[in-house]
Amino acid sequence: MPSASDLSRPRVVVVGSANLDFVTRLPHLPAPGETVLGEAYSTAPGGKGANQAVACARAGGQVAFFGALGTDPFAEPLLASLRESGVQDWTLRVPAPTGAAFISVSETGENCIVVASGANATLRPERVPPLAGVGWLVLQLEIPLDTVLAAAQAAKSAGARVVLNAAPARPLPAELLRQVDVLVVNEGELRTLAGGGELRGCLRHVQALGPQTVVVTLGERGCLALSGETWTELPAHPVQVRDTTGAGDTFVGVLVAALSRGEALASALRWAVVGSALACGREGAQPAMPWRAELEEALSRWTGA
Repeated sequence: MPSASDLSRPRVVVVGSANLDFVTRLPHLPAPGETVLGEAYSTAPGGKGANQAVACARAGGQVAFFGALGTDPFAEPLLASLRESGVQDWTLRVPAPTGAAFISVSETGENCIVVASGANATLRPERVPPLAGVGWLVLQLEIPLDTVLAAAQAAKSAGARVVLNAAPARPLPAELLRQVDVLVVNEGELRTLAGGGELRGCLRHVQALGPQTVVVTLGERGCLALSGETWTELPAHPVQVRDTTGAGDTFVGVLVAALSRGEALASALRWAVVGSALACGREGAQPAMPWRAELEEALSRWTGA
């Protein structure tokens, strides 16, 4: 557990999951009851929390990651990726298996994912570190929901801004949404929170529940954001898709890196759109995430927004 003095260093803290990904490429994703043969599989560091921390650090953010890993060999690739990406390691080591995700990727880049929580489930509210001096807290929903709420409340009490990526999709308590400054969702996650209706109406509905800023990622259609009364809409950055695994996490991490260094929302969204596109052009989650120099070069060539 980090001490309060440790917390003055990172500008961003990510509290969330870490998983070792087992990835198989398939001709197509299986239907219920169907067996589809893949030639081979690979492993790579993943988990929504660790992914977002890595994406943020590579994009230039000063970030620490707080999560739980087992004492098994599966933890080592995750620790190595955090270290090599420049993330401060605040992970707990617990007597439980390191989390794992089993990912199938089709030839068109679509994926389906099954997650075994393992050590992530041990991340309880009483283990949330002190957050004094932190500017931004980033959360997702692959750890216990009461821990997400406890972390958000601790961040607000410390004067930090809270970013919640409400994924995987699930209904959320009003108390949590009231703690959130920036909510990032995909279209399915948005409709889980808002119910039916047209897209802009859904964003207005969710904003009324608490978050000042709501961002919805729309895949090949880019993204749409509502902040206060201001709408921002960006097209997708062009890319030949190889694998969408981790694209949403890249979007969140790059977005927060830009916000944490003082970029306006519209500018931060441009960074995030380009970052997620670059990740889609490569295989894997963390291995595909771009570095700041790559983002700057792609942004300099992009005329889409």
